[in-house]
Amino acid sequence: MLPTIALVGRPNVGKSTLFNRLTKSRNALVADIPGLTRDRHYGRARAGERDYLVVDTGGFEPVATSGILFEMAKQTRTAIAECDAVVFVVDARTGLTPQDRTIGELLRRCGRPVIVAVNKAEGMPRERATAEFHELALGEPWPVSAAHGENVRDLVEIALDRCAMPAESAPPAAGDASDADAATGGRIVVAIVGRPNVGKSTLVNALVGEERVIAFDEPGTTRDSIRLDFDARGRRYTLIDTAGVRRRARIDGTIEKFSVIKTLQSIADAHVVVLLLDAVDGISEQDAHLAGHVLEAGRALVVAINKWDAASREQREAVRSDIARKLAFVDFAQQQAISARARQGLGELLNAVDAAYAAAMARLPTPRLTRTLQQAVLRQQPPRAGMVRPKLRYAHQGGMNPPIVVIHGSALRHVPAAYRRYLEHFFADAFQLRGTPLRIEFRTGANPWADTTARR
Repeated sequence: MLPTIALVGRPNVGKSTLFNRLTKSRNALVADIPGLTRDRHYGRARAGERDYLVVDTGGFEPVATSGILFEMAKQTRTAIAECDAVVFVVDARTGLTPQDRTIGELLRRCGRPVIVAVNKAEGMPRERATAEFHELALGEPWPVSAAHGENVRDLVEIALDRCAMPAESAPPAAGDASDADAATGGRIVVAIVGRPNVGKSTLVNALVGEERVIAFDEPGTTRDSIRLDFDARGRRYTLIDTAGVRRRARIDGTIEKFSVIKTLQSIADAHVVVLLLDAVDGISEQDAHLAGHVLEAGRALVVAINKWDAASREQREAVRSDIARKLAFVDFAQQQAISARARQGLGELLNAVDAAYAAAMARLPTPRLTRTLQQAVLRQQPPRAGMVRPKLRYAHQGGMNPPIVVIHGSALRHVPAAYRRYLEHFFADAFQLRGTPLRIEFRTGANPWADTTARR
């Protein structure tokens, strides 16, 4: 297992900027706004020949006793407990603050090696940048610039050298944010999306089996897209907990706009998207809007109806009716009633995710595709366009996630949208592709006699 380094510090000292620098990514939201990061955020990094995991944490308020700050502090304490070394990030421009001292006292008792990283020290003499941070009594402070990369490599080398155990015997980490690992490691990447406060973080915690992300009864608790690896029933998954997305007219402020962008990126990165609905509040236009984003991205989809145990009979019937009416354009998706808080229906939900993934990644043999195409045309030919009737000759697979069927023939530009939809449904039924959209692409071959006709 890989050694794990946790980045800890008060709000707005540059932890997420350092995280992105170390992981060579933009996975963590970065803005000049305190409290942007709230959950633990994992990423894979490499220093020379050594791989390691780095954990970004929210602004640490160790004295908080309630509310969102208390939940953030719990996440940070968990990161400290499971890591091999702590990088305590402070701000050279602001200097030593009372909150830094409080965090320093806690870290001295944590039983982990601690390295003080004096961030934003670019252009400052070393002695001036680090002088007052010696008061923390946590060893020699190390001046760095996360934004410019100054001294960051040396900082990491020091942290890795101080890890309590070598990489071969380090304790297992709880997550990995690497897109490449998710793709090559055989993990099913599942994005949980929905409106604010429908229970996305509660569902993630229920699936993982621990309080891994903050689940708080307040809309907008989750701001970033958090990736977590977990294994269940012999399958390997990467969950992405996303921020709740509201209607565009109600999106205010930089943080929420960034969060929406990260959610849409998470949809594109996923193999399967779970659209979480609220059985008590019913189906809104925003739910349909999110389903449209999933369809546009071509991702496999499972519709999960949360808080089913809290809904009355009338509310359940209304939800079923609204899904059939408002989400008819994603009728390929399986529906599953669940209760994330009571952990009901989660096994069936994972079954639906597995089926959607299998359909999205299905390999469709060319001979069978062509026979299916011939059967579809035999049952219903494409309509004429004036004196021309499109000719559909053969088909092959053009891609996966979503499955793409490429149809070759002549005059295919005259195929109407209704007939394209007929073919999509015909192929999906023939290959039993449940849970994923299927796309049809038409390719018209060049007329070999065109030049001869023109010369005559």
